[in-house]
Amino acid sequence: MNFKNIWNHPKTSAAGLLIAVASVAGVLSQQGVSLGNVGTGTVVSLASALATALLGLLAKDPAAASSPASTPATTQSAAPASQQAKLGAWMLIALVIPLPWMQGCTASSVAENIVTWTPPLQSAVATVDSTAALLAPADAPIFTAATIGFDAASNLLVAQAKAYLANPSASVLAQLQNQIVTFQQQVNTALLQTAKIVNVNSQQHALAAIQGVGTIVVAILSLVQTISSKAQVAQMATNSSVKLAAVEPYLNEDRSAQIVATHYNEPVSLARLQVAHAAQAETSAGF
Repeated sequence: MNFKNIWNHPKTSAAGLLIAVASVAGVLSQQGVSLGNVGTGTVVSLASALATALLGLLAKDPAAASSPASTPATTQSAAPASQQAKLGAWMLIALVIPLPWMQGCTASSVAENIVTWTPPLQSAVATVDSTAALLAPADAPIFTAATIGFDAASNLLVAQAKAYLANPSASVLAQLQNQIVTFQQQVNTALLQTAKIVNVNSQQHALAAIQGVGTIVVAILSLVQTISSKAQVAQMATNSSVKLAAVEPYLNEDRSAQIVATHYNEPVSLARLQVAHAAQAETSAGF
């Protein structure tokens, strides 16, 4: 082993170390090893989350790796290709690391994570309630009809999430599984109905409001999946008739990434990758 490479290629070495930390943390988490608690999470999940976040920050470094003013002309043309290769590698690394909302393997830690999403969910639903006033008079009734069940669905989901946190039993989990799929279907159906609005401004306002709810619903759905058996996930997917692929053309990935980044206090660039990874994972699972 040539230890000089560590100093000659510090960014690559740092990325390798972070990958190792995240990989080991993932294995420990799967085996139920926590190494103690930090706040509402564990030392293992914190180490994995930090490694993931730092990898996201590293993905920004190559752009500043060389300056046209200080780089010889003979190497300037080769530098961008090299930088893009490094960036692409780090982005791929970030994609295969577990999502922030999928960290931890115990029912209680997942339940706590679900509950932390409930205030943003209620805020997003409140935004939906106030959006009708921003739409053209002819479009407001369409939007209201499409989202009329959001308040009841979110209230029930919040109550069930808190109930599962207090009592992580199989019966309460079954109710939570059913409700998150039901809510996801309401959101997907609302997106399809709202997409029919002809007025461009009204449509943009309406889709953005619904997507704010949908992003959080997908995050909670991903969390519920981590505490569900393969058979249960398959049943949940069977009950999902309006698939993600059907509504994907109407979604703004940047908006979803901003919501995730804000909630987990991480770089938007990393959140964008995680949102894309989550969409792919949900589609593969049959949602």
